[in-house]
Amino acid sequence: MDLRAYFQDIKGEGILATADGEGRVDLAVYARPHFMDDGTIAFIMAERLTHHNLLSNPYAAYMFMEEGPGYKGVRLFLKKVREEADTELLYTIRRRKYAAEPNQEDKSRFLVFFQVEKQLPLIGSGDPD
Repeated sequence: MDLRAYFQDIKGEGILATADGEGRVDLAVYARPHFMDDGTIAFIMAERLTHHNLLSNPYAAYMFMEEGPGYKGVRLFLKKVREEADTELLYTIRRRKYAAEPNQEDKSRFLVFFQVEKQLPLIGSGDPD
């Protein structure tokens, strides 16, 4: 599946799962990923638990559930490859302002880049591996 094309027009909800270095899991609501020219995907993050977890464990999973009846969507298994803080690129690609989050305007933002290691449909494995 061409993920860039899939996410271009599709509407739905996304959840990003991370775990710290000891395996304690966290889930957070995240928008659709940003697609980079080098083939990575990126998410904009505040300095919160999701970002903190990625400092000690580079693996994450992103689940996207399409709007509408039934269970359609995609699961992406990710590995963090790099990040940057408060860069021009981050502020150029962001889709919304952070005014809805009180006291967050002056906090650092991180653009975190991931390699997609595996993709599966929302329901079913498609492959026992």
